[in-house]
Amino acid sequence: MSYSRLIPALACVLALAACGSPSATPTGSATSAAPSASATPTPSATPTATVTPVTSLEGIKVTGKRLAKPKVTFKTPLVIDETRSKVLEAGNGPGALADGYVTVHYLGVDGRTGKEFDESYSDGAPVTFSLAQVVPGFTKGLTGQQAGSRVLIAMPGADGYDSAGGNPDAGIEVGDTLIFVVDVIAVSVAEASGKVVSPPAGLPTVSAGSGKPTVTIPSGNPPAKMVAQPLIKGSGAKVAAGDTIIARYVGYSWKTGKLIDDGFDSPTTGQLADLIPGWQTGLIGKTVGSRVLLVLPPADGFPSGSNNPPVEAGDTVVYVVDLLFASASE
Repeated sequence: MSYSRLIPALACVLALAACGSPSATPTGSATSAAPSASATPTPSATPTATVTPVTSLEGIKVTGKRLAKPKVTFKTPLVIDETRSKVLEAGNGPGALADGYVTVHYLGVDGRTGKEFDESYSDGAPVTFSLAQVVPGFTKGLTGQQAGSRVLIAMPGADGYDSAGGNPDAGIEVGDTLIFVVDVIAVSVAEASGKVVSPPAGLPTVSAGSGKPTVTIPSGNPPAKMVAQPLIKGSGAKVAAGDTIIARYVGYSWKTGKLIDDGFDSPTTGQLADLIPGWQTGLIGKTVGSRVLLVLPPADGFPSGSNNPPVEAGDTVVYVVDLLFASASE
């Protein structure tokens, strides 16, 4: 059963811009894949209205290893009083942001019937989505959960599909409690953070601090070869060639020393393989949470120049990139 009923995949939410710039712009909204807002039916109309809601997750048993499909057992019908979550196995990565992205494996079971209605393990492909674009129970249950964790979540119908009138295709009726086991693989971060790295002499200097970085270009000729120098080393997952990334960045002209490309205030998203050559090679292996200085000669930036951003042919461009998220592209 398609997971898109609950979780919109990243590829359905954000699309790349057609330009050669590192920037990419959102062209769609995940809200169309999530339950639409409407009046919630009264409890008397629900098939589990006479069942006393439980106030804990103690009656739900989960077995199996993390990243493998779990087995979930409980006495049916089960109704939860409010969205509740429990960490079954604790990770040590950063916590998920309420408006951030996560990559997960998950299994969903209907509390009324005890039947599985959705899961991502069988095809071996974890899914990526924004916690701001899914049903409220997922947002509540996963916000703050650390990468590397296995989490049990139970949500009442009001935080699931009641507002959409249930989900008949998945066998979910109005009032059904939904139970999920979620393996959190990766989460986005709000800003670069980690170990500060001292760059070698002769490179452009970058202002410190958590705000928008500024770059000072040194006198003299630019390096003949590309430079990809970490300034802050984050603790997240390493970027791979096939990944989609979320990043903040600023770009400067070596020739003029001026800011020519500003994507810092609003994080942007793109598939690494579709970005300029220096981003494709310079960000491979860098970790989420890192700040990376990229010095890109024309062959690695804009060989013929560019109108957007404004780059003269032959100019070297300097980028400071904060890596906020990376996930295998759908």
